[in-house]
Amino acid sequence: MKTKERVFHAILFEIIALAIVVPAAAMFSDKDASSLIVVGVGLSVYAVVWNYFYNIWFDKQFGAERSSRSLLMRFGHTLGFEGGIIFVTVPLVAWFLGISLTAALLLEAAFLIFFFVYAIVFNWCYDYFRAQMQIA
Repeated sequence: MKTKERVFHAILFEIIALAIVVPAAAMFSDKDASSLIVVGVGLSVYAVVWNYFYNIWFDKQFGAERSSRSLLMRFGHTLGFEGGIIFVTVPLVAWFLGISLTAALLLEAAFLIFFFVYAIVFNWCYDYFRAQMQIA
């Protein structure tokens, strides 16, 4: 993917994720939606930047032909991406929401489970539609 498409891919990923995660988190926590939106947008901005650089590295290591990646390769890709996020986000979420590191880690664990499945599904669908449209 070229830079413009990488940015589009990352932003689309985050917009759809926020539309799902913020309402769900508000329903299952005692935090107000506005705080969760701030956290969500902040984490999304970080994730977009991390996504861009992580995917450039991943493509260089494992090849840029995305449509032929196996399910195992997609699991590995997602584990690496999420692992790179967790070390930065847990302390920031704990600080901003005024919760313990343990509570932030539990919240992050719930997000990680969601994003693990979501990332695989999103990327598989994106790659499918990208191949159908023959975007180079």
